[in-house]
Amino acid sequence: MAHQAGRRRSVPRPVPESLETQAYLQDYATLLEAVPFPSVVLDHRWDVVLANTAFASLFGGVGPHPTAMPGDNFLRFVLFHPDAGTVLGEHESSWCLPMLAHFAAAVERHGHDHGLQAIRRDIAQDPIMEAAYRYGLPHWISAVGEQAVAHDGAVRPLLHPDPRWGATDCRVVDETPATLRELGCTRLTLVLRETRRTPPRPRGPRRAAAHLRVVPASE
Repeated sequence: MAHQAGRRRSVPRPVPESLETQAYLQDYATLLEAVPFPSVVLDHRWDVVLANTAFASLFGGVGPHPTAMPGDNFLRFVLFHPDAGTVLGEHESSWCLPMLAHFAAAVERHGHDHGLQAIRRDIAQDPIMEAAYRYGLPHWISAVGEQAVAHDGAVRPLLHPDPRWGATDCRVVDETPATLRELGCTRLTLVLRETRRTPPRPRGPRRAAAHLRVVPASE
């Protein structure tokens, strides 16, 4: 694992690229660390290639999980980590469904990718996520419009563990330069807002339901 939460600087994951590309990623890690807001570079599987200390701090309070840590694969964290809703406010509607929509698009583009196939199998084994993916997602996109799926510019709630931020919003900003885009990577920065939100009610255990609350059950 190249990225370790709590390190002062993120170390790029090994990728089969040239030494010049490796040097670029090392320098980009230095740039990323200078950003005060949580910022992360993801590949097309949502594996974390680079992440800064602010990103690690945002998720520093989540418990261990064998496959869904935020510093390893951000999509798996959003979908499968039981602590995701303690950091990502309005977890289902603001985070799960947009990420599922992006995942569906990635499967269309890279259907034979083994990493994406593994995530699809894990979704199929989770009754809540499978129902949302197969039945709820089309209804949700039809109801809220395609703009709700976009990451760049989206304003989404966060529950920051630092009391100076607390319950707040972030604007997701896509800052992907051409070099990262050519590598199949995306950089997202969560620009925190100082305006506080009303703290949500404490979350109980994850529901043993067959669908997410924000989408209808399958017929």
